[in-house]
Amino acid sequence: MHSILVCALYKFVRLDNFEKLREPLLQQLVDNQVRGTILLAHEGINGTISGSKQGVATVLDWLNQDERLVPLDVKESYNNNQPFHRSKVKLKKEIVTMGVDDIDPQQHAGTYVEPEDWNELISQDDVLLIDTRNRYEVEIGQFENAINPETDSFREFPAYADKELSGDKKKKIAMYCTGGIRCEKSTAYLKQQGYTDVYHLKGGILKYLEQVAPEDSRWQGECFVFDERVAVNQALEKGSYEQCHACRFPITAEQMQHQHYQPGISCPRCYGKHSTEQLERFGERQKQMELAKSRGEEHIGMAAKQAGNKRKRQKLSNRKSSSD
Repeated sequence: MHSILVCALYKFVRLDNFEKLREPLLQQLVDNQVRGTILLAHEGINGTISGSKQGVATVLDWLNQDERLVPLDVKESYNNNQPFHRSKVKLKKEIVTMGVDDIDPQQHAGTYVEPEDWNELISQDDVLLIDTRNRYEVEIGQFENAINPETDSFREFPAYADKELSGDKKKKIAMYCTGGIRCEKSTAYLKQQGYTDVYHLKGGILKYLEQVAPEDSRWQGECFVFDERVAVNQALEKGSYEQCHACRFPITAEQMQHQHYQPGISCPRCYGKHSTEQLERFGERQKQMELAKSRGEEHIGMAAKQAGNKRKRQKLSNRKSSSD
């Protein structure tokens, strides 16, 4: 049975004085041994956290005491291992960065489509289906017949939309993303540009995989996630991909056999693209990872810090014993 609950959450809502939430929220994460990253901005909250079921539930209960955050959009999955190393709460200008001012998903987002109704919508001949994620995410999985905008970051989406979607503002457009936040903001952008018939998958791919039976699923491949699992399959379990620790892109077992793959240093995608300084830094990081693994420890994060402190205490104790 999987022991770690992974919870993706977000909500677009006006958060005045959001800076004041940072320290008490971080303390909640630490006190309940919940790891992950939460972003706070004037436009809302966004993040993914993980820990014991009780620990995550306690953090969510604390967040729900703030009426502005009710209800949070939450997606849950489980994993055998902790997919995050640290607990972090960051203050941002945007909770998902589009780089366009005055986008207000609270007022202008497209029409929500429940996961159970998504197949019917995207089966219609007059619907233009667009994946709002980055190209490396689309490469490992997408809905049937979806358009890949070929973007490297969400900041590029407005330029794509302005160039490729100009024309019929009454065109029926459906968009989706991992957890719902990017497509909610992208539909808001299109609505503010005058598009009238815009839809997005409520809860994103993760909620779709959670609620739609595999035999009815129109999803193909795996879904990239921004944690140590790299990707999840149709059952929301860790998928078949690993991650290149140099470029952070997902890689297959086959790519890991390629001559240009060096653990922690390069993969076929990024080979030859890093400076000598970067390669040296990657090599040292990989060395530390392997040393930590040989000791049965984590190489970064809170557990690594605790293990390091334990070794220091042991060394001091050994020196004291030798001098006595």
